[in-house]
Amino acid sequence: MDVTSIVGLVLAVVLIVFVGIGPSSLGNFWDPQSVAIVIGGAIAAIIASYPLNKLVTIPSHFKLLLQGNKYNMPALLDTLEEMAQLARKNGLLALEEKANEIDDSFFKQGIMLIVDATEPEEVRTLLENEVDTMDSRHHDAMNLYLKAAAFSPAFGMIGTLVGLINMLKGMDIDGGGASNIGPQMSVALVTTFYGCILANVIFNPIANKLAVRNEEELLYKQVIIEGVLAIQAGDNPKFLKEKLVTYVAQKKRAKMLDPDAAPAGKGKKGKE
Repeated sequence: MDVTSIVGLVLAVVLIVFVGIGPSSLGNFWDPQSVAIVIGGAIAAIIASYPLNKLVTIPSHFKLLLQGNKYNMPALLDTLEEMAQLARKNGLLALEEKANEIDDSFFKQGIMLIVDATEPEEVRTLLENEVDTMDSRHHDAMNLYLKAAAFSPAFGMIGTLVGLINMLKGMDIDGGGASNIGPQMSVALVTTFYGCILANVIFNPIANKLAVRNEEELLYKQVIIEGVLAIQAGDNPKFLKEKLVTYVAQKKRAKMLDPDAAPAGKGKKGKE
């Protein structure tokens, strides 16, 4: 479980409320009409911008924010190496039974394609097309929150303009109305404050976290594609694993290639 989204949100609230505003002044920043303009306006704009089939996926986005990286790269490399050994020993048809044990539909599809003797170019094309479609779908989700982040300050400005217009319309300097300029101006500016908070504390971080999740899945599926094609080409299992581990960060490679290897700088010292 990845709690960084929750931690970041809580930390932002604490810093803004207790360090920036101060609990005693919190009432100065509450205005129901401003909340309605900013939040209601942003939601309305998003609804107007996207079809229903895109909007109904929003609950699943919040699940992605908390689930963490679910892709076990070491286990994938081990599985690909095992399959490469099996294919070299018994042929590609021997992978069919192994493929039925795989839960990942994308991985299973790739293995079944090579079992069915599909041409390597066609295997790559089919799998990369599916990855491209997935990437496009994920970017649609990210763009939804990026648009919401753009709409929020805009509606904050709209609320500020509404407040300023009403303030100026009701201003009566000769009748003592000048004394109300300060309070009315503060209420007008609250909507801009709400818009900035909504954009930079809620919507932009969600879009960024979804981008991280997308990159994790893209990397995982790219390794699957290269691994499946290497198995089809009859690559040596050890070489296959060494080739695919290059997709992983340098500091994690040694442990993947040799799980019993001691981390760098942690080895036993020899006797002097």
